[in-house]
Amino acid sequence: MDRKRIYLSSPTMHGEEQQYVQEAFDTNWVAPLGPNVNAFEKEMEAYTGCGHAAALSSGTAAIHMALRLLGIRQGDVVLVSDLTFSATCNPIVYENGTPVFIDAEPDTWNMSPDALRRAFEKYPEAKAVLAAHLYGTPAKLDEIMEICREHNVPFVEDAAESLSSTYKGRHTGTFGKYGIYSFNGNKIITTSGGGMFVSAEEEAARKVTFLATQARDPARHYQHSQIGYNYRMSNVTAGIGRGQLLHLEEHKKRKKELYAQYKEAFADIPEIAMNPLNPDGDANCWLSCMTIAPDSDITPDMVMDALAEINAESRPIWKPMHLQPVYAACDFFAHNADGSSVGEDIFHRGLCLPSDIKNTAEDMELIISTVRKCFHK
Repeated sequence: MDRKRIYLSSPTMHGEEQQYVQEAFDTNWVAPLGPNVNAFEKEMEAYTGCGHAAALSSGTAAIHMALRLLGIRQGDVVLVSDLTFSATCNPIVYENGTPVFIDAEPDTWNMSPDALRRAFEKYPEAKAVLAAHLYGTPAKLDEIMEICREHNVPFVEDAAESLSSTYKGRHTGTFGKYGIYSFNGNKIITTSGGGMFVSAEEEAARKVTFLATQARDPARHYQHSQIGYNYRMSNVTAGIGRGQLLHLEEHKKRKKELYAQYKEAFADIPEIAMNPLNPDGDANCWLSCMTIAPDSDITPDMVMDALAEINAESRPIWKPMHLQPVYAACDFFAHNADGSSVGEDIFHRGLCLPSDIKNTAEDMELIISTVRKCFHK
């Protein structure tokens, strides 16, 4: 196709990234660890107010390390978001734990406090709660954390999609006992691939750094008293992250502008609703999403096919985990009293719109007109 490609959410480089990477090459710090890694951790600590950070190879690795620190073992139940990407829950299985999926609620599309309460009635011995902030919108953190306190259960925050989002003025990722961020290529800032474990506890970050560096004991020879992992971020990719972090607020501002533009453009089409934002938070609007009314003749596939015709990338909403074949045997708690799933409904009626911050005015006009045509035939 000759038409320019419009991406869902691609990396946006600025120049400072190359300077930090060049410094790594000039000083021969191209192996894992080095000054960029140390500085990136400190800069993330300062930006988020998280306390302490450990830079890792992915957000998935960060979740794995959080669960490892919590001591998740064979058969331990972890109550986890259902409407999310599989990387949120896969690490539970790495540690032979048992994921129990908690439905979304309609106000923010995040973990339902009502469903979480019902899950605790059946699983009072659950060892942890793990909730994601979907598409950058903060979950109902006050309610979720209150439930965790009532049951004396640690809360882990998957803020992979919500770096720079805040809830009541405080950064997501800093509310739970442990938090994680992702710097995958499609996130609001990227290191090409990478993640960050964060905690208010210095000892937790130190322990993760140790485990993620093959758990090598402090001996002159190579000695290991426990199983470790090769999860540390490289000095080169950390340099990219440092350059990206300088532009994070700028990226967030543009993401929010895209969301607002879509919302205004579709306001006169009653069949379209944009993904809801938490009024108690400030979302980074990582991806702008829409749902289509259930009585509409238009389907998400029809809209995505129309966007594909103009070479614009879109994608379905995450398929809920309880519908995934690999997790078919796992328990699930619905938000609705009648047992119907909010997340499943969103999945069937929704799609993610092109949310690249490099979208031009012409790109947005083309995307919007293409979507509108689907509803005005």
